[in-house]
Amino acid sequence: MNLSVSAAPTAPEETAPPGLDAIPRQRERPAEVTAPEVTAPEGAAPPRRRPHLWRLLPTPTGTPFTFGYAVVLAVTSLLTTYADPSLISALHRHSSTDVAHLTQEPFLVLVASALWIAGGIASPYAIGFLLVLTALERRIGALRTAGVFLLGHVVATLATEVPVGLSVLAGHLPDSSLHRLDYGISFGVAASVGALAGLFRPWLRWLVLAGFGGMLIDDLIAFTDPMTNWGHLLALSIGVATWPLVRRWRRAA
Repeated sequence: MNLSVSAAPTAPEETAPPGLDAIPRQRERPAEVTAPEVTAPEGAAPPRRRPHLWRLLPTPTGTPFTFGYAVVLAVTSLLTTYADPSLISALHRHSSTDVAHLTQEPFLVLVASALWIAGGIASPYAIGFLLVLTALERRIGALRTAGVFLLGHVVATLATEVPVGLSVLAGHLPDSSLHRLDYGISFGVAASVGALAGLFRPWLRWLVLAGFGGMLIDDLIAFTDPMTNWGHLLALSIGVATWPLVRRWRRAA
């Protein structure tokens, strides 16, 4: 008796495309699983970065103008502390923006007078310089911060010294007033405070102006140096007058 066994059905042979003989088939990679994107609820404020304390101080790359200027002021302050007092006195006199020097070398003394800190490196204006100009430069840039500082320094200096010269010509002040010692960074710092306040929230803006302006008015009432005290108030007003500019610069930055 013949037994016939039927062969099991076999899968059809796969033929490789021409030119790809003996190359195994590539397995498909499973699709990568990505985490679902988390979005903030509609109307919610975006998360804020935590402030870093080091950002309160100038850095060579972040605030080059303030950092470089601070180095110069540190050098002149050390010179004031350790150099011969007669040498420092002579340097201060030649850097003074009094009427006599302004009529002879206006550009030189306007620059030289801003290289010294009246009261030394521990002066409140030295600390204010670091904090205020760093904050302003991080918001509007180096060149614009330098412009605000120089605007307050130059305009407030001329506005306080020109009346002195006119008063001497009119005979209301002695000739010695033409050689009044006047140098320092305080006018530029005051203008920078006024400009920076315009970039704050309203409650902080008026708090800064009230606190700093009140200190200046208190100095004026003390009447120890009325011309300089009036210059500080004028410089603060100059900074306030720059609000439209600094706000536009901040948006551009």
